[in-house]
Amino acid sequence: MSSQRPAPFEFDVDLSAHEMLRRAHVLDALGPDWDPVAALRGEEEAYELLYSGLDADQQRVHDELVSAGVLPPRGGGHAAP
Repeated sequence: MSSQRPAPFEFDVDLSAHEMLRRAHVLDALGPDWDPVAALRGEEEAYELLYSGLDADQQRVHDELVSAGVLPPRGGGHAAP
Protein backbone atom coordinates (compact mmCIF):
# COMPACT_ATOMS: atom_id res chain seq x y z
CA MET A 1 0.00 0.00 0.00
CA SER A 2 1.34 3.45 -0.89
CA SER A 3 1.76 6.09 1.83
CA GLN A 4 1.74 8.97 -0.63
CA ARG A 5 -0.79 11.71 -0.04
CA PRO A 6 -3.01 12.83 -2.90
CA ALA A 7 -2.21 16.14 -4.55
CA PRO A 8 -3.88 19.18 -2.93
CA PHE A 9 -7.30 19.96 -4.29
CA GLU A 10 -8.43 23.55 -4.77
CA PHE A 11 -11.97 24.16 -3.55
CA ASP A 12 -13.75 27.48 -4.08
CA VAL A 13 -17.28 28.45 -3.12
CA ASP A 14 -18.82 31.66 -4.40
CA LEU A 15 -21.33 32.96 -1.85
CA SER A 16 -22.09 36.20 -3.72
CA ALA A 17 -25.62 35.16 -4.69
CA HIS A 18 -26.36 33.98 -1.16
CA GLU A 19 -25.07 37.27 0.28
CA MET A 20 -27.26 39.29 -2.06
CA LEU A 21 -30.28 37.19 -1.03
CA ARG A 22 -29.41 37.66 2.66
CA ARG A 23 -29.20 41.43 2.20
CA ALA A 24 -32.51 41.49 0.37
CA HIS A 25 -34.13 39.61 3.27
CA VAL A 26 -32.64 42.03 5.80
CA LEU A 27 -33.92 45.06 3.90
CA ASP A 28 -37.32 43.41 3.50
CA ALA A 29 -37.46 42.74 7.25
CA LEU A 30 -36.56 46.36 8.02
CA GLY A 31 -39.52 47.51 5.95
CA PRO A 32 -40.08 50.55 3.74
CA ASP A 33 -40.23 53.00 6.66
CA TRP A 34 -36.71 52.27 7.92
CA ASP A 35 -34.62 55.44 7.93
CA PRO A 36 -30.90 54.71 8.36
CA VAL A 37 -30.07 58.36 9.15
CA ALA A 38 -32.72 58.45 11.88
CA ALA A 39 -31.39 55.15 13.24
CA LEU A 40 -27.86 56.58 13.44
CA ARG A 41 -29.15 59.73 15.12
CA GLY A 42 -31.00 57.60 17.65
CA GLU A 43 -27.83 55.64 18.38
CA GLU A 44 -25.89 58.87 18.92
CA GLU A 45 -28.60 60.22 21.24
CA ALA A 46 -28.62 56.95 23.21
CA TYR A 47 -24.82 57.05 23.49
CA GLU A 48 -24.92 60.65 24.75
CA LEU A 49 -27.61 59.75 27.30
CA LEU A 50 -25.74 56.66 28.45
CA TYR A 51 -22.56 58.60 29.17
CA SER A 52 -24.13 61.81 30.50
CA GLY A 53 -23.94 62.74 34.17
CA LEU A 54 -20.74 60.82 34.88
CA ASP A 55 -18.93 61.67 38.09
CA ALA A 56 -15.23 62.62 37.90
CA ASP A 57 -13.94 59.06 38.32
CA GLN A 58 -16.40 57.65 35.79
CA GLN A 59 -15.45 60.41 33.34
CA ARG A 60 -11.77 59.60 33.81
CA VAL A 61 -12.39 55.92 33.04
CA HIS A 62 -14.54 56.88 30.04
CA ASP A 63 -11.78 59.16 28.73
CA GLU A 64 -9.21 56.37 29.14
CA LEU A 65 -11.43 53.97 27.20
CA VAL A 66 -11.89 56.52 24.42
CA SER A 67 -8.12 57.15 24.30
CA ALA A 68 -7.51 53.41 24.07
CA GLY A 69 -9.98 53.12 21.19
CA VAL A 70 -12.36 50.90 23.16
CA LEU A 71 -15.18 53.47 22.98
CA PRO A 72 -15.82 56.00 20.22
CA PRO A 73 -15.47 59.69 21.09
CA ARG A 74 -18.61 61.48 22.21
CA GLY A 75 -20.15 63.81 19.67
CA GLY A 76 -18.20 62.12 16.91
CA GLY A 77 -20.84 63.13 14.38
CA HIS A 78 -21.67 59.60 13.32
CA ALA A 79 -25.04 60.79 12.04
CA ALA A 80 -25.91 63.84 10.00
CA PRO A 81 -27.43 66.72 12.06
